[in-house]
Amino acid sequence: MASQQLSKTYEPQAVETRWGPYWIDQGYFGAAPDSTGQPYTIVIPPPNVTGSLHIGHALNNTLQDILIRWRRMQGRNALWIPGTDHAGIATQNVVERQLLEEGTKREELGRDAFIKRVWSWKQQSGHTILDQLKRLGASCDWSRLRFTMDEGLSEAVRAVFVRLHREGLIYRGHRLINWCPRCLTALSDVEVEHEPVHGTMYHVSYPLADGAGTSLIIATTRPETLLGDTAVAVHPEDSRYNRHIGKRIKLPLTNRTVPIVGDGILVDREFGTGAVKITPAHDFNDFEAGERHQLPRIALLNHQALLNPEALLDAGVEPDILDSIANLSAIKARPIVVDALKHRNLLVKTEDHQMALGKCYRCKTVVEPFLSPQWFVKIQPLADPAIAAVEQGQIRIIPEEWSNNYLGWMRGIKDWCISRQIWWGHRIPAWYCATCHPEAHMTLEGGGSHLIPSQAEPVVAETMPDDCATCERSQFIQDPDVLDTWFSSALWPFSTLGWPARTKELETYYPTSTLVTGLDILFFWVARMIMMGLKFTGKPPFRDVYIHALVRDAEGEKMSKSKGNVIDPLTKMSEYGTDALRFTLASMASPGRDIKLSENRIEGYRNFANKIWNAARFILMHADGPSEVRPIADRPFVDQWILSRLNRVTATVTARLEEYRFDQAAGQLYQHIWHEYCDWYLELIKPALQNGDSPTARSTRATMLHTFEHIQRLLHPFMPFLTEEIWQTIPHQGESLVRQPFPVATQEWENAEAEQTFAVIEQIVTTLRTGRALLDYGPSKELTVLITSKDPDELARLNEARAHIAQLCRGTVTIADQEIWPDGRILHLAVGSFMVGLTIEGEVDLNKALTRINKQAQAKQKEVTRLQGRLDSPEFAAKASPEVVQESKDRLALLTAELSLFASSEQQLRKMVKR
Repeated sequence: MASQQLSKTYEPQAVETRWGPYWIDQGYFGAAPDSTGQPYTIVIPPPNVTGSLHIGHALNNTLQDILIRWRRMQGRNALWIPGTDHAGIATQNVVERQLLEEGTKREELGRDAFIKRVWSWKQQSGHTILDQLKRLGASCDWSRLRFTMDEGLSEAVRAVFVRLHREGLIYRGHRLINWCPRCLTALSDVEVEHEPVHGTMYHVSYPLADGAGTSLIIATTRPETLLGDTAVAVHPEDSRYNRHIGKRIKLPLTNRTVPIVGDGILVDREFGTGAVKITPAHDFNDFEAGERHQLPRIALLNHQALLNPEALLDAGVEPDILDSIANLSAIKARPIVVDALKHRNLLVKTEDHQMALGKCYRCKTVVEPFLSPQWFVKIQPLADPAIAAVEQGQIRIIPEEWSNNYLGWMRGIKDWCISRQIWWGHRIPAWYCATCHPEAHMTLEGGGSHLIPSQAEPVVAETMPDDCATCERSQFIQDPDVLDTWFSSALWPFSTLGWPARTKELETYYPTSTLVTGLDILFFWVARMIMMGLKFTGKPPFRDVYIHALVRDAEGEKMSKSKGNVIDPLTKMSEYGTDALRFTLASMASPGRDIKLSENRIEGYRNFANKIWNAARFILMHADGPSEVRPIADRPFVDQWILSRLNRVTATVTARLEEYRFDQAAGQLYQHIWHEYCDWYLELIKPALQNGDSPTARSTRATMLHTFEHIQRLLHPFMPFLTEEIWQTIPHQGESLVRQPFPVATQEWENAEAEQTFAVIEQIVTTLRTGRALLDYGPSKELTVLITSKDPDELARLNEARAHIAQLCRGTVTIADQEIWPDGRILHLAVGSFMVGLTIEGEVDLNKALTRINKQAQAKQKEVTRLQGRLDSPEFAAKASPEVVQESKDRLALLTAELSLFASSEQQLRKMVKR
């Protein structure tokens, strides 16, 4: 499917709609296990089925696509597995909102009907983000599309659950968990976002029960929970309090007394008052302390996080207090409790306090520690091998500094709460005999939260048991909870390849090669995949984990709808073209540094696409004449130079991609294509192309076509649509650029001498262009130039370059070995070891030239000052990447050289003015 010609202007939408569907229809992205190529596998981080493409998705999938296209072109058996996540809470919320708009609730619909409704929604709307990924150019093997609730993946989930339970690594326990009172479900630790807030620390007097008038002062940020205290702890070695250990203390606002215990783990005697209240049902540290001291647990809150009247009564709360706070939220009850403490002279003081408030990662509701029977994974036996895999180098985390974050979190990991009190998701494969455990008949609590009593004994199996081993009856009730969405996602690298079956795909493509992901799901997902992969396959799920940065706005602020600074990738793709957005994201993907994305950057790379398009049109205009591929040594100097430079760029791009330095690879391509190829090479070859059928013209034409085709292959992983369109119009072999080999550097093209000669041309021409501008010579004005050097090698190089210098600076160029300057006004411009003389001819207003010099020198001096200040800053040196530091140093050197040139020119012109 070849394009016949290129339109006058680049129209990204037309190009993208032509090639995207074509690639998929032709099966170019498909992978086969029996292929002879070395496998290279990526599994997509499955976006939520509810999702729409945001800028983070665009970055993540652009980087994955660059890798997979590059490896595919290298001849690897490249497989990129696409898929979506069922996103339990998020998807259920979407469908529930639809039901509310229809005037009903899921509870009225019933579980089975609700699940059917969610599946129906998924079939109708769940493909949205997949279509958007295709529009981005994601070259996944779309024939292998997976969904975390596909039957095959569901089978893997059940098999993993049953095996872990059989080995004692999954258990059901009555423990303190994170509870979202809006979603009415448990959350794991990593699903709780901690937001810094300004709070208040309340210092409360707890009188000793012996009536001696002694009190302990307790500091707390949650005075309403003191009603559920079951002890007060002090450090056993704290001489202020240890004599009170074993005594009892009167709990404020209640008729209860609680013991004073010694606890060197919970209490830091250097922090606060040195005495700590213990509320086992409302604080995780207190829960552990309660376990150590076998304390009772008093749960004050119900599932909606409202103070439960019955619990308050059981806790011995004074009647007037109970009546005033019953059925209130904790935050509403707090001022009532504080006021009661004041009236009883038990509030000693208050002070401002900075604290972290836990919120649900989905709905942002304040999360409550909640005592509940839940399912847990005993995590440490799984974490230990996952720690070793990173420490021993089986898995490489890039950038390397994130390894420390991973290892630190894994070493302090807590058991994982995996049960969720929602309907949409993988139902826990546990059953309860309705005869042996009649109490297991579920009742609807708190807007749909079904809770099995903790004493009920489950039968864990992949399918419902035939009969009960105890009573031999066959009436069973399945556990109503579903698994944490991340449980099924943790199996993604091997479940998508057919596990638990021993498939050819699993044998060929596992372990996968690279995982590209964001730091925000390092613990949610990456760590859990490592644990599960090692446990169930005996191998790490991937070899490399590349963690990309976050995308922020141009000022470095986090994007949010409330701030109005969200950059919609779909909009930008429509405005500037998909390839422009892709190249922007790749060029800014520097390891460990957040991306400050601005519209100007995207527009700049749209201009880059236009530059390439115009270069293609120029090349096609000159492509029809005869061409001849000659030995490299017999080709004109310009051909030798561009081949050498392109060869060096090819080697660098390949090396940078191997290192996941997308930014540096993109930077190399941009600099070479825009500056060396378009600005210099295409200008240099124009005279040769106009020589018709000459040997030089034939060789130049052949080199031009060959190098431009080479560039399209080199650039293709970054800008696939543009390069495919151009490649189809120039001479080529094969059906599609997708299936062409990625360029390989060759020693045959290396030519240091040609590169040195070009460097001379570039230096001199750039200097002469500066001189032309200073003297206000128009582009049509022919210059008279004398270049001198006493070095024979340099003279030889200058003579070889003379015609090209004359062409590019538009003038007459003389090369000499002595500084014999003609009469008249000469502006002497030092260029390295050369001296370039530019004759000042005609009516030139030297005073205006001096004004121009001063104006430009001031602007450049400001930039020098700014750059020097940046380089002198310890903060910049500590935070900036070595590449950015070097870029600043190079820019400073260039500006310094320009200022020196300006100073010399100014001095010469002032002398001329005085004459």
